[in-house]
Amino acid sequence: MPVRSLLIVGVGGQGAILVSKILTRGLIKAGYDVKMSEVHGMSQRGGSVSTQIRYGDKVYSPIIGEGQADMLISFEKMEAVRYSHFLKKDGTAVINDYEIVPMSVASGMCEYPEGTVEAMQKNFKTVVLDAGHIAVELGNARCMNIVLLGAMIKATGMTDIDWEEVLKEVLPEKILDINLKAFRAGFEHQGA
Repeated sequence: MPVRSLLIVGVGGQGAILVSKILTRGLIKAGYDVKMSEVHGMSQRGGSVSTQIRYGDKVYSPIIGEGQADMLISFEKMEAVRYSHFLKKDGTAVINDYEIVPMSVASGMCEYPEGTVEAMQKNFKTVVLDAGHIAVELGNARCMNIVLLGAMIKATGMTDIDWEEVLKEVLPEKILDINLKAFRAGFEHQGA
């Protein structure tokens, strides 16, 4: 299988790193060579977080160059635009229609950009969902990341892996049930 590249982006505390670890574990179990790299930056202070995952028959580096990502999974809509230059022209973006106001906007230094999702839709194949709303409807806003995981799995067609089994291996028992529901809700999202 040729090497495929996934770029996961968000804001610190959204669970992007956990999703990356789940994806990596599932892909390794499926027999792929997998390389993962994470950049935390100022993530503990609400800063940008990105994770790069590359998988295939043989992967030599986890690093994704500009215009090389097959898929961009964005936990926050402005982050999708910030990292869009990494996405291939025929790549797919799975975007959480969710807004986290950065400190520069909160302090009045600048405004949150309008039309971020629309800009992505003009330039790339996109799947847009309000994972935060779906997670709240399920009863736990913190499972938004797993809702996005489900939507991403469906959008990539990586359905030959038993992702629910991977979730059972990675997640603690006390949060497993809600996260299985979150995964299914994201997977069943009509836009995915």
